[in-house]
Amino acid sequence: MNTSLSKILILCAAVLWGTTGTAQALASAEAHSVAIGAVRLAVGGLSLLAACLIQKKKVDVDVRRLPILPLTVAAASMAAYQPLFFSAVIKTGVAVGTMVAIGSAPLLSGVLDYIVYSKKPTKKWLLATFTGILGCCCLLLKKDSQIDVIGLGMAIGAGASFACYTTVNKKIVQYVDPQVGASLVFTTAAVLLIPCWFMYDMSWLVSLNGIGIALHLGILTTALAYVLFSTALKSVHASTAVTLSLAEPVTAFLLGVFLLGESLTLVNICGAALVFVSLAFLTYSPKSSLNQEVHIYKNPFL
Repeated sequence: MNTSLSKILILCAAVLWGTTGTAQALASAEAHSVAIGAVRLAVGGLSLLAACLIQKKKVDVDVRRLPILPLTVAAASMAAYQPLFFSAVIKTGVAVGTMVAIGSAPLLSGVLDYIVYSKKPTKKWLLATFTGILGCCCLLLKKDSQIDVIGLGMAIGAGASFACYTTVNKKIVQYVDPQVGASLVFTTAAVLLIPCWFMYDMSWLVSLNGIGIALHLGILTTALAYVLFSTALKSVHASTAVTLSLAEPVTAFLLGVFLLGESLTLVNICGAALVFVSLAFLTYSPKSSLNQEVHIYKNPFL
């Protein structure tokens, strides 16, 4: 798969992720953010396993070839991301929670890329990341906005979890099929959140609204989105992938404006334009540089 197609797959995944905050906002008032995260992982993990079995993919891969540490870290990161992200959305709002979570992830991913893979950030990535984060900041500016400090911290924690997942997932897809790898990660993460099923009210799941939201979050924004994302990671640096994920907060912002009736200002429009510019700049890859993007990382600790 060439680099340009991989970047398009990441953008598609980011658009699907951008619908998660709106889906939670449309959920029943009884649906706790942590419970929604647990349900999302359970449905997503089971969907991925079912898809692997239907396609007769070899899920029982050679244990000796499995990167155990990256799989464990990826599962723990996803398990932590769910309650952090959905709680941040509740406290700060769909637009703010999503933008802070994903807006902080590129910088954190760049640091992790350097620490884990000894990859220094390129000027192109730095410029695109700076422009994208500046655009996200503009999207946050509203006259009546009040930022919840605890919610802000949760959003940054979610961004760190996503950056960590992306960094270690780069190693996972070198050993197993992206769909199989994603099924292992999300099933393990779902198991880690099993206690949440007994700690929170799950009665909202018996309604049509609850079932619809659970299926949307589990199948579309988890199973499908993360398979696309994992597949693309074979040809794209982790830091580049996370920067491209800035399409997620733009999607969340647009849904907030047109579906949830949130206000829109000229500064917000400029912010969205800056993010689009950064994504277009980072997605464009001249033919001469296509092969420079792809290389196999080696790390004795993973």
